[in-house]
Amino acid sequence: MDYFDRFAVPHPSPAIYASMVAIGLTMIAVVVGITYFKKWGYLWREWLTTVDHKRIGIMYILSALLMLFRGGADAIMMRAQTAMPDNGLLDGQHYNEIFTTHGVVMILFMAMPFIIGLMNIVTPLQVGARDVAFPRLNAVSFWLFFMGAMLFNISFVVGGSPDAGWTSYFPLASSDFSESVGSNYYAIAIQIAGIGTLLTGINFIVTILKMRAPGMNLMKMPMFTWSILITNFIIVFAFPVLTVALALMTLDRLFGTQFFTMANGGSDMLWANLFWVWGHPEVYIVILPAFGIYSEIISTFARRNLYGYNSMVISMVAISTLSFVVWAHHFYTMGHGAMVNGIFSITTMAIAVPTGVKIFNWLFTLWKGKIVFTVPMLYSLAFIPIFTLGGVTGVMLAMASADYQYHNTMFLVAHFHYVLIPGTVFAVLAGFTYWWPKMFGFMLSEKIGKWSFWFITISFNVTFFPMFITGLDGQARRMYTYSESTGYGPLNMLSFVGAIGLAIGFALIVYNIYWSTRYASRNISKDPWDARSLEWATHTPIPEYNFAIVPTVDSTEAFWDSKKKGFKLFGGKVEKIHMPNNSGVPFIMSCIFFVWGFAMVFSMWIIAIIATIGIFACMAHRSFEKDHGRYISVEEIEETENKLRGAK
Repeated sequence: MDYFDRFAVPHPSPAIYASMVAIGLTMIAVVVGITYFKKWGYLWREWLTTVDHKRIGIMYILSALLMLFRGGADAIMMRAQTAMPDNGLLDGQHYNEIFTTHGVVMILFMAMPFIIGLMNIVTPLQVGARDVAFPRLNAVSFWLFFMGAMLFNISFVVGGSPDAGWTSYFPLASSDFSESVGSNYYAIAIQIAGIGTLLTGINFIVTILKMRAPGMNLMKMPMFTWSILITNFIIVFAFPVLTVALALMTLDRLFGTQFFTMANGGSDMLWANLFWVWGHPEVYIVILPAFGIYSEIISTFARRNLYGYNSMVISMVAISTLSFVVWAHHFYTMGHGAMVNGIFSITTMAIAVPTGVKIFNWLFTLWKGKIVFTVPMLYSLAFIPIFTLGGVTGVMLAMASADYQYHNTMFLVAHFHYVLIPGTVFAVLAGFTYWWPKMFGFMLSEKIGKWSFWFITISFNVTFFPMFITGLDGQARRMYTYSESTGYGPLNMLSFVGAIGLAIGFALIVYNIYWSTRYASRNISKDPWDARSLEWATHTPIPEYNFAIVPTVDSTEAFWDSKKKGFKLFGGKVEKIHMPNNSGVPFIMSCIFFVWGFAMVFSMWIIAIIATIGIFACMAHRSFEKDHGRYISVEEIEETENKLRGAK
C-alpha cells in the first residue's frame, strides 16, 4: 500500500482518472500499432538514432504539436471553470495545477520546441551548410528536451502536478506550502529540458558563424538566420541563470537548504530575480525567431526584397540587449523603491522602440508590393495589428505607477496573450505552413488552412479582448471563481466561446495535415512559393546531404538573384561528401536521464545514483568511441540528383 500511496495523485478527480485511462490506452495503441505494422526496426534506424538535422527538426515540431493540444486542454478547462460565477467544475487545487502546467507547457514545451524545430530544418539550408556543426550533440539536445517534457507531463497522473504557477514563486513552491512532489517535477524536468536547449544554443551559434556558404558574410544572411543567431546568443547567456535557479530550488526542496526561505538568511525575492533574469529574455527567445519568420514570409509574398535590412538587424540586436535589463518590471508591486521602478520603467518602454522599427520595416515592405494572400501571409498580416495592440498595452504596464492597478488583473493576462499568440503561435503556424512542402514534398491545403486561420484569428480576439475589460474592472488573475455580483460572468462566458473557436481552429490544422497527407499532389517543384532564400534552392524532398555542390553567395537574396538575374549559384563539381553516422547513444542517455529525473523527484537515491553512473558511462563511451562518419560517393550523389530532378 505504501508503494501506491507514494505515487498517487494527492488531489484526484474524475478528470484525472479519465486522463490516466486515456494515457494508458494511447500507449497500448501505439505499441500495438508499431508492432502490428512491424515498424520497430524502421523507427530505430530512421528516427530514434538519427542525427540528421531535418529529421530532428520534424521530431521537435511533432512534439510541439502534441504539447500544443496538451496545453490547450488546460486552457479550455480554465475558461470553462471561469465561464460562469461560482462554477464548481474544478476545485481550487485542480485549477492551480492547470494554470501552472498550462504556462510551462505552452512556453517551454510548445513554443520553444516549435521554434527550435523550424530552426533545425531551415537554418543549415539557409546558410548553405550540409549539417549542423555538432550533429550528435543535436540529437542529445532533442532527446533531453523530449524526456524533460515527458517527465513533466506524467506529473498529472503520477504524484501530482506543480501548483505554484508557471513562475513557481517562493514561498508557494517551498516544501511548506507545496507538499506534493509537483514542484519537484517542475525543478527536475525543466532542468533536463533546459540542458538540451543550452546545447542547442551553442550548436547553432557555431553552425551559423563557421559553416556559412562561400561569399555569405554576416550582412548577407537571411533575416530568419539573423534572428536565430541572436536568439541563440540569448539562450547561451540566459539559460545558465535558470539552471542555477532550478539547482537551488532542487536543493531547497530535496535537501533542506534555505536559499529561498523566509528565514535563516534565505530570500524569496532571490528566486523572483533569478527567474525573471532568465524569464524576460525567454520571451524574446520565442519572439525574435518569429520576427525572422515574418520577415521571410512578408518578403516572399509581397514579391519585394525586405525593406531596411540593416535597420532590421540593428533593431534585433538592440532588442536582445535590452531584454536583459527589463526583468524587474515583473515585480513593480513587490517592494522596490521609486528609483529602481523608474529605471526599469524607462528600459521597458525603450524596448518598444526597436520593435516599432521592425513594424515599420514590414509595412514598408508591403507598400506597393504585389501581395499574394496565402495562408502564411494571412498569419503574417494579422500579426501586425494584433501584436501592435499587445505592445501598446505593454507600454501601459511599463509605467510603474499605473502597473499597481493593472498588475494582478486579467488585463495583464490579455496583454501577454496578445503578445505571445500573434507573436509566436501565429508565426510558427505560418512557418509550419510555409516550410511544410520543403519538409514533406507536398503542400497543405490552402482552403482548409484559410478556414483554420479565420477560426483562430477571430476566436483569439473573442477569447482575450474581453479580459482587457474585466481586468480594468478589477477581475484578479489566478482566481478560480468569482461571485455573480461582480458582473464578470457575461464577458467570461464570451471568452469561453472564443476558446471553443480556437480549439476548432487548431483541430482544422490537424484535419488539414490528414487531408493533405492523403490527397495533396506530390508533383510540386522545389520552389512552390517562388521564394527568395537558399533553402528553396535544393531539391524537394531534401537529400541527406542538402546540397550536392555547396552554393556560392553574392547577395542577401542569392537564390532570388539566381532565378531573376542569372547569378550562378552552384559552381564547381560534385565531390564525395562526409556525413556523420547515426547513433543510439543520445536516445539511450536521454532515457537514463528520464529515470534519473523520476528517481530525484521521489527521492529514490539508489536509483538516482545508478542512473547518474549510467549518464557518465554514456559520456565516456562517446569520448572513447572511434566513429569518423562515412562518405557518400560521387556515384551515389549523382544517382540521387538524377532521381530527384527526374521526379519534378
